[in-house]
Amino acid sequence: MSPSDFAQADIDAVVANLSTQEAILLTAGEGFWHTQAVERLGIPAVKVSDGPNGIRGNHFFMGTPAKCLPSSTALGATWDTELVQEIGLKLIAEEAKLRAASIVLAPTCNIQRNPLGGRSFESFSEDPFLSGIIAAAYVKGVQSGGIGTTIKHFVANDKENDRNAYDSIVGPRALREIYLMPFMLAQKYAKPWAYMTAYNRLNGTHASENNFLLQDVLRGEWGFDGMRVSRFGTYSVDLALNAGLDLEMPGDNKWRTIDLTTRSIVARKVTARTIKARARKVLELVKKCAAGAPDVLDGDGLERTVDSPESNALLQKAGAESIVLLRNENGVLPLSPTTLKKVAVIGPNAKAIVLSGGGSAALKASFFVSPYEGIVKALKEAGTEVVYSEGARANKTAPSLDYDMLTLDGRRGWIGSWYNHLSDDSFEVADLIREQYIDETRLFISTSYPKGITKRWTLKLRGQLKPREKDCTFEFGLTVAGRGKLYVDGNLVIDNWTRQRRGEDFFGSATVEEYGQYDLKAGVKHDILVEFCNVRGPADGDEDELVMDSNPGIRLGGAEVQDVDMLISSAVELASEADAVIVVVGLNGEWETEGYDRKTLALPGRTDELVAKVAVVNPRTVVVTQSGSAITMPWNEAVPAIVHAWYLGNASGDAIADVLFGKHNPSGKLSLTFPKREEDIPSFGHFHSEDGKVRYGEDLYVGYKHYQHRSLAPLYAFGHGLSYTTFTLSALTLSNVIVANGDFALTASVNVTNTGSTVGSEVVQAYISLPTSSDLTHPPLQLKGFAKARDVAPGSTATVVIKFDKYAVSYWSELYHTWAVEKGVYGLRVGTGSDKLLLETTFEVLTAFEWRGL
Repeated sequence: MSPSDFAQADIDAVVANLSTQEAILLTAGEGFWHTQAVERLGIPAVKVSDGPNGIRGNHFFMGTPAKCLPSSTALGATWDTELVQEIGLKLIAEEAKLRAASIVLAPTCNIQRNPLGGRSFESFSEDPFLSGIIAAAYVKGVQSGGIGTTIKHFVANDKENDRNAYDSIVGPRALREIYLMPFMLAQKYAKPWAYMTAYNRLNGTHASENNFLLQDVLRGEWGFDGMRVSRFGTYSVDLALNAGLDLEMPGDNKWRTIDLTTRSIVARKVTARTIKARARKVLELVKKCAAGAPDVLDGDGLERTVDSPESNALLQKAGAESIVLLRNENGVLPLSPTTLKKVAVIGPNAKAIVLSGGGSAALKASFFVSPYEGIVKALKEAGTEVVYSEGARANKTAPSLDYDMLTLDGRRGWIGSWYNHLSDDSFEVADLIREQYIDETRLFISTSYPKGITKRWTLKLRGQLKPREKDCTFEFGLTVAGRGKLYVDGNLVIDNWTRQRRGEDFFGSATVEEYGQYDLKAGVKHDILVEFCNVRGPADGDEDELVMDSNPGIRLGGAEVQDVDMLISSAVELASEADAVIVVVGLNGEWETEGYDRKTLALPGRTDELVAKVAVVNPRTVVVTQSGSAITMPWNEAVPAIVHAWYLGNASGDAIADVLFGKHNPSGKLSLTFPKREEDIPSFGHFHSEDGKVRYGEDLYVGYKHYQHRSLAPLYAFGHGLSYTTFTLSALTLSNVIVANGDFALTASVNVTNTGSTVGSEVVQAYISLPTSSDLTHPPLQLKGFAKARDVAPGSTATVVIKFDKYAVSYWSELYHTWAVEKGVYGLRVGTGSDKLLLETTFEVLTAFEWRGL
């Protein structure tokens, strides 16, 4: 019997034959990535994998190289459901199959309540409608490939600090109209196979224990009949089981052990019947997986990397379609290679490997094209000279040494030697059990250490630093989740072992990075040794020496010590001599990551100063920004052109070059507002957890709704995005309003004329205002529809059609606990951005009605 035969299983019969212990096992995972198998009944295990912007597979450490897609904010910026659905089918689903995974833990469709949120880049938008429609397209695409999705994090999980404990205090209308809405739309239009609960509390109760969320809303109102799962978000046995949480993941350090769950049954805190009901949902999901992608379950379980010209082209297209042209004064862009003798590429992100945000979204890319490489390739045929300067340091920790370490036989990387200890409680090293080639200098080992190793173990990493061209002082940085020491040429340079300082890295388990300097000689391969033990050391105020059993990690970075003034000066000098300057700046996966929130919207270090000084000496300065969420730009008015490139994954450099040099006409639109300053953000002053509570004081006025409500001008508005051509919208026409059988229907059509000289695409955005006849407050305008006119030729006109249903005209009635549609006159404004709504009309709803469900 093959695992995929479970597609024909009679679930009723399987459940009836389950013992209580087998049912308990099915409600919790096995290891980090699998559900539990029950061989006696032919129930196979199913593998899940992280997947917001790619499928990493089993291992954070020495993982299988994979495709990295643009971040979710970037996909949201395409405003293109067809493209996102194609990405889901051809990239996400296919990558899952290559990783032997039947379910992806994606998409994330929480609201970008504040750009400081560490995982903001993983969510599609600040707007619930755009988030939900793009999420639905993602889910449709992936599940049409036979792979299940797990939409997350349900719900109000919009920040990282204190995420397991804080209580999101959200009013009923805001909860329904803003935070639940993306999930509701995805459920209505795409039906995800599973929902993942949030880590936090909602209005007093953890999401995994929240009967209102898991039973009343998800099951009762929306009719969801799939599986509800947590990942590191379970905090009880009986409370979560009774509330409807079907599966606890991962299977390490879990609550739902045979012992604890049996005790709960004996104490009548939970019944065996409830446990079997939860196990049933797991079995139903396994059956779907067996039917959807049988080759995955019947395969050898090995993870593979396969890149093809077709998939590479789609990655590059996705990146280019995501890019937003924020500013283009005097038509500086696109740059024409044939008119440029010398181009200066400047900035800390130009050559850096900036793939995605950090945490669960991070993966090892199968290939990567940096912005610098993409620009050089694009200019090669024209023979343009390209000069480079880093200009300023923007790294949060010491720069990666992934491409600076060599093994003794000359390979890129170093050798790891794993040692047992004399006993599980001993620090004394015993026998060597494994040697391993490692090509990473950031090792989040997680549970990927050798099987059979003692509870306490030691890893020694040996290599040589690639020779420098000149003598220099080199500064190393060492971060550990455990304890570690760095030796260079046998000399102790960093002691992060004896006494430690607690830090944020490795999901909050690591130390603060400790630094040490060493003088390097030109042409010499200096010997590097890191000694690591997976037991953290004592720290001031925290003397506990805990074993890192599921999250040990090591990060060694370093760079030549540089005079920061000289770095900026050299960049400015290069810029002054060039025909054009491309400054590539931004953030990376250390600044934006799961585990902690950003502390500022400003670019790191002296990056802003660098941009401002370069702009003074060269009037053709183009700034390319990389970040997953909003940043401030104090130099905005000083530079003629700004391109926001998000995190674009493998093909970053090629996609950026396509836009800069006009191979692709940008059509991306901002999926979130860029404020002028942090104080302008709607949740400013009440974003952080205070005594364990996060008060959503902005209520309905999230994102652009706040800026419109307060008549506050942002730096760049939601939905903003320029093109290399120009468009005119005209002939806004509405169909008759239809209200029947508790539903609403209205269709709008708009003509989109390309009035420029270049083929281009334009996104038409439709915003609705609700009647003001009642005493209820509504946001001035709410996005309720959009459509993309693709590849419109110069002088041509395309007609786009936007359909509205009851979601477009409804609000949540706190008085009657239902969705309500008011009788009255509604406004409709249409344009190319939330601040560019030039067409306006009204329609009237003659019959009020209420509705529940979907």
